[in-house]
Amino acid sequence: MFAWETALTTRDTNRIVRPLEWGFDWLEGFVPGGGEAVDGAHALETMIATSEAITARSDEFFGYVTPDDFRLEEHFPMLYPTNVRPETLAEDRELKRQAAVGDLERAPFLRFTSPVRTMYPENDVVNARWYPAPAHKEPGRPKQAIIVMPQWNADAFSHNALCTMFNRFGVSALRLSKPYHDVRRPLELERSDYAVSSNIGRTMAACQQAVVDIRSCIDWLETQGYEDFGVLGTSLGSCYAFIAAAHDPRLKVCAFNHASTSFGDVVWTGQSTRHVRAAFEQAGLTHDKLRSIFKACSPDVYMDKFAAHPKRTLVVHATYDLTFLREFSLEVLANFDRLGVDYVSKVLPCGHYTTGETPYKYMDGWYLGSFVYEAFKRLRENRNQLALGQVA
Repeated sequence: MFAWETALTTRDTNRIVRPLEWGFDWLEGFVPGGGEAVDGAHALETMIATSEAITARSDEFFGYVTPDDFRLEEHFPMLYPTNVRPETLAEDRELKRQAAVGDLERAPFLRFTSPVRTMYPENDVVNARWYPAPAHKEPGRPKQAIIVMPQWNADAFSHNALCTMFNRFGVSALRLSKPYHDVRRPLELERSDYAVSSNIGRTMAACQQAVVDIRSCIDWLETQGYEDFGVLGTSLGSCYAFIAAAHDPRLKVCAFNHASTSFGDVVWTGQSTRHVRAAFEQAGLTHDKLRSIFKACSPDVYMDKFAAHPKRTLVVHATYDLTFLREFSLEVLANFDRLGVDYVSKVLPCGHYTTGETPYKYMDGWYLGSFVYEAFKRLRENRNQLALGQVA
């Protein structure tokens, strides 16, 4: 299994080792000293202090003003591949051909301007493919929806099948493109490198933007009459989803498909971030320093916030995971036990990348689908019980 996992994580040849950049300009308002230029001798301690400041003021960092330009648009669904394998590029060309000759159906996408702005205009237009569930025949049934965030470097079709499955349960879905992913990816990139990179400030700002985008999607769903909300995140998406749920009590159904505690731990030890670690090693940073630097976008520091409001939670982890090491996933479960979080744990007998291979992708789909079905059903039942109690 380790050999298979390693083969999958090394098949892409377009990973780039970029030099370390502190990126203080991405974190204005949280850098001690007012964000003025920091020299190399003090950059490390200043970035650690910045991460501490963000953690202490996380409600402000992940706060936002609701967008005022929500709109549904019809577009041809394109792949936006992040690898250069021949089969992937052929699929991309075929989709473009179908769109050009009118053989491809358009799909609805929620679009709006992200409350968190960057220097990349294409990244600042949030994109979420909309999967509305058919109107239910049951009178008074609450409208329920889930926001789905796929893994790092996912193409635009990843997790769409999950959204279709959730529709069958009567749950609508927004498949949200993470910052710097698919249509939001700057033209100079082949991969979604700017979401996790050796530019530390930009990486933390990408987390901020992702969390705020999730919360903004809930705002739009509320305008459409939805009452119950959930979030599903895979890998990097699970980190973003966790932090969003920790800061937004409206998210009462949470599915974390691969979960870890410290962002720095994953960057340092994970197979898929070897090229990012290489940049940090070249700059003389250590594992411990990286853990401190990335504290602000680490789920473990927001555990108390997450546990403060009731929610139903699923954690899926893999026994042979070389990207989110098993020990880190077990730390998540230990924290949940300590804090009394209502959760379900499921284990896949595979690795991180092999989760997307047969038969494991079907096992994973079953775990995610059955949990989402039961969790939203429980929300409806609790709502009905409260209504009956009020009537009585």
